[in-house]
Parts: sequence; C-alpha cells; structure tokens
Amino acid sequence: MFFHIVLERNMQLHPRYFGRNLRDNLVSKLMKDVEGTCSGKHGFVVAITGIENVGKGLIRDGTGFVTFPVKYQCVVFRPFKGEILEAVVTMVNKMGFFAEAGPVQIFVSNHLISDDMEFQSGDMPNYTTFDGSIKIQKDSEVRLKIIGTRVDATEIFCIGTIKDDFLGVINDPTA
Repeated sequence: MFFHIVLERNMQLHPRYFGRNLRDNLVSKLMKDVEGTCSGKHGFVVAITGIENVGKGLIRDGTGFVTFPVKYQCVVFRPFKGEILEAVVTMVNKMGFFAEAGPVQIFVSNHLISDDMEFQSGDMPNYTTFDGSIKIQKDSEVRLKIIGTRVDATEIFCIGTIKDDFLGVINDPTA
C-alpha cells in the first residue's frame, strides 16, 4: 500500500531563480511538480520526505534554463491484488458501484456484492439487504478487497469485491 522509495528526476529551472535560494527554489518546484502525480511503475506520489542529492546543473543551449538531476525520497501509494482497503462510495448504479480510496478509483460489480443485497433505483440509488438493515449508497464507507488492478502510464484502476468475510459497509451516512 504505502512505500518509502528513492526516485530521480531532472528539474529545469529558469535563470531568475538562481541566487542564494537556488536549492529552496528547486525543492519547491520539485514538490509542486511531483506530489499528487501518478506513475504506473511506482504508484501515486503522496509526499516528498527528503532530498538526497542535487547534482550539478547543465545549461540548456539557447534558453538559459539549467537542468539539475535531483534524487529524492518520497512516500508512494500503490494498491495490490488481495489488499483490503476502506473506501468511500462515489456512485451507485445497477451494474455495481464506484468507490475511492485516496486517489484510487475502485469498481465493485453487482456480481461481487453479497447475494442478499438488491439494487434499488430512484433519486438515491442503492444496494439494500432484504430486511433493509444495510444500505450501500453514495458516501457510504465500505471495506473491500482488491481482486484486480490495471495500471496505465498515469493512473491506476482497481476491481474490488465485498463478497467475502468481514467486508461490506462500515459506515452508513443515513444511520
């Protein structure tokens, strides 16, 4: 789920940022450019925790920009198959529901929802048990298990299930 890793990036800096605050300007630009992004290989960069090394800059011909190799430590979020997550339901339809766990969007098909739950359409679509005691709707908190992931260059999508022991609704907003 969360990993602390070391990454490298080449940062270009405009000449107006040169001076006594060069390193601070470089670090703030790195944080702005990197935090909150996703690489398929490493996952979502949550936070930069430290700068290991700033290499010597290389002047770009004709522009005045300087490229600095920066080695930094960061915390990344990467979900794996078989992992249990708590997520917030964002949308419910007859095909299943979508939920978000941090930056990851997870789809739970109606085939992966308990057999005792049935889809109820209307102005607030939901999945409800036959006795009406448990309801999955927008803003419900659910505990689910990831059964598959698809990794793109800039995004991670997951398929989940709540059809297992100790999975399902953990907080109903209407209760």
